[in-house]
Amino acid sequence: MAGTLLIARNPDPDSTLPNLLRIPLGDGIVLRARETWPRTAKVYCHRHGAPWPDDAEVLEELPLTSCVPRGAAIDIVAARARESRSQFVITRARGREMIFWQSPRTSKTPRPNVSLPTSRTAGIVDIAIIVDTRER
Repeated sequence: MAGTLLIARNPDPDSTLPNLLRIPLGDGIVLRARETWPRTAKVYCHRHGAPWPDDAEVLEELPLTSCVPRGAAIDIVAARARESRSQFVITRARGREMIFWQSPRTSKTPRPNVSLPTSRTAGIVDIAIIVDTRER
């Protein structure tokens, strides 16, 4: 076993992120999150900045079969049949750290307000494709 992912209620009632997550890496990474699992969209997370509260109301304890950091991401696999794989992606935007929790299904969903071309570009008739047969 790689540890247990703890999901609890945030003790701060004024917070816009109502859940606490504890990822079992090192001494434990404590995050605040909007949802308890990334089911329909990527979930925004923020570092809690304090240790795990002793009196936290635990909503879920998910035993993990794998919890591996891979570059800027942390891949986790829960010991359950459905919704078992997910990933925490740590990035920087606008000069601050941003953490997104995503599952394979939510990472494949298309971004809204992004239009994909549906037809060929007008004015281009012939496209020359050059293949180098010596390339390996």
